[in-house]
Amino acid sequence: MNHKFAHWGVFLLLSLTWGSSFILMKIGLESFTPYQVASLRLVAAGVALLPFLPKAIRQTPVSKLPVIILSGILGNGLPAFLFCIAETEIDSSLAGILNSLTPLMALLTGLIIFKSPIKKAQLLGVCVGLLGVVLLFSSKGIATGGHWYYSLLVVAATISYGTNISLVHHYLKGFGSLQLGSIAMFFCGLFTFPVLLFSDFFPQFATDHAPWRSLSAGLILGVMGTGVAAVLFYLLIRRAGSMFASMVTYALPVVAIGWGLLAKETVTWVQVVCMGIILLGVYLVNRAKTVS
Repeated sequence: MNHKFAHWGVFLLLSLTWGSSFILMKIGLESFTPYQVASLRLVAAGVALLPFLPKAIRQTPVSKLPVIILSGILGNGLPAFLFCIAETEIDSSLAGILNSLTPLMALLTGLIIFKSPIKKAQLLGVCVGLLGVVLLFSSKGIATGGHWYYSLLVVAATISYGTNISLVHHYLKGFGSLQLGSIAMFFCGLFTFPVLLFSDFFPQFATDHAPWRSLSAGLILGVMGTGVAAVLFYLLIRRAGSMFASMVTYALPVVAIGWGLLAKETVTWVQVVCMGIILLGVYLVNRAKTVS
């Protein structure tokens, strides 16, 4: 019984951490450019996981490092920038809803790029999920300020996430997420730190109106939303199983919508219905896996 409570405790903490990422990006964007927010997130995550890097490097074959770096770019680097750019024009709650496409994109990229087999029941789930996205884009209830096409950047981010999941499944089996995460985030932070160094990021803190609120949001986003979340997800998979861990997918958009409402963003019933259709598609895909 105590183990079940512990599992649900980690599940709730992970859901709140990841689900809060979208509103934290929005707060970061109050003072910084989307490129600065994304870079700050990646640098903070890299620093947070730095203590685990020496051991991870020693345990990793040199031939696998390029694959791990590519995994970091696909799973963290590119999506971080795409989400931040998208949230300059769309609500964080909408970004959270669209993020629930990730499991479906993982299935599609596995089929298209890696020729992974797919069952008819899984294909039905993908179609249902994509139908929800089409309805979301075609509805008039989306508060995008007329810049609806920025939502496509979030869809592109989920494709990047999905490609990374398939990449890890095919080429990085046997590596722990803490091992992969510390290496991947170190290089992501290393690659993106020049964005902060050669922009007006640091000079802003020499003024009387330093953007401490946005800085705090960016640091929490990086340390908790990227670094600690990876550790929690790995822990949940090991202790409770991958199926239980995958249920986080259902909780993230709910948390994102909750934060959006608190931030007085516009959340319509059409968006909620479309979110339900997308999550139904994810459920059908996961159910097909368990039935097989």
